[in-house]
Amino acid sequence: MLRLAANISTLFTEQPLGERIEAAAAAGFAAVEVQYPYAVPVAELRARLKAAGVPLILLNTPPGDPARGERGHAGLPGREAEFRDGFARALEYAVGLGVGMIHVMSGVVPAGVQAAECLPTLMANLAWAGEQTPAGVRLMLEPINPIDVPGYLVSTQAMGAAIVAALGPRFGLQFDVYHVQRGEGDVIARLRRHIDLIGHIQIAEVPGRGEPGTGELHWPHLLAAIEQAGYAGWVGCEYLPVAGTLAGLGWRERLVGG
Repeated sequence: MLRLAANISTLFTEQPLGERIEAAAAAGFAAVEVQYPYAVPVAELRARLKAAGVPLILLNTPPGDPARGERGHAGLPGREAEFRDGFARALEYAVGLGVGMIHVMSGVVPAGVQAAECLPTLMANLAWAGEQTPAGVRLMLEPINPIDVPGYLVSTQAMGAAIVAALGPRFGLQFDVYHVQRGEGDVIARLRRHIDLIGHIQIAEVPGRGEPGTGELHWPHLLAAIEQAGYAGWVGCEYLPVAGTLAGLGWRERLVGG
């Protein structure tokens, strides 16, 4: 059976961030993940995770300034200092909370700059981050579709896989079903092609990013393909509930048996 983790940045948003940990556990999730935990102190999150009896498995590096459309700094020339500061903060949270994966955000290519100009910066920053990262923490690279986030530096599975392969086993491909289908299609074929590099899978429906069963994807076939590919990691539920988190959880029983 697939192991489901609730992304508490998109689920249980009816409550403050810290309280979502207990809400996810009460709703039957065995783990949680989060995009940006930085508004809540490490000590509080640690206490809440312990009380709820669930691990935090994944967090993102800080995105920068959302008002400016920023999505990380790893691939942005001239922003190396900001990247290093943000990564240090992510690492502090990961180590302090026992988190096994950090999603390192590549960033949106600046206006007037070609993507190819950003790749050396991305590779250098990722290599540096790998050197700072202790054993037991793996760095994830997630391709983000160009429809939702135009100009995101790493936007295809092939590009993400090539970078991860070049950097070595300390890195993994974060395979987000929503972004794959939205930007490229052929989700199952791409899953099978890159399964040896995939370190984490996330799910959401297409096109609205709601819970599974509210859009166009054939979830029984897709979830079976994930299991058949031999994937044994967590599956992060990073969707936007259509009518409230609890009201939309019926898909779990229908599709995964709980």
